[in-house]
Amino acid sequence: MQTPAEKRLAAFEAMLAAVLENYRLTTEKMRQLKAAGREKSATYRQLMGNRLQYQSVLSLYQVYGLTGPAPADEKSPPAGGQ
Repeated sequence: MQTPAEKRLAAFEAMLAAVLENYRLTTEKMRQLKAAGREKSATYRQLMGNRLQYQSVLSLYQVYGLTGPAPADEKSPPAGGQ
C-alpha cells in the first residue's frame, strides 16, 4: 500500500510527464504550421498560448528544484525530470 507521500509523488511524476509530452507535441504542431506559413492562424496562436502555459508550469517546477531548466524558447528541448 502506498503512503500519501508516495501517491503524491506518483501523481507529480505523471503530471510532469504529461506536461512535457504536451509541450513537445504543441511545439511540433507549431513547427508544422509555421512551415506551412500559417503563423497568423487562430490555431497557431492557440497553440502558442498553450505552449507558454506548459513552459510556465515547467519553469515553476524548476524554481522549486523539481526538474532541470525549463525550455527557454522554441528551439530548446523540453526540461526532463532530472
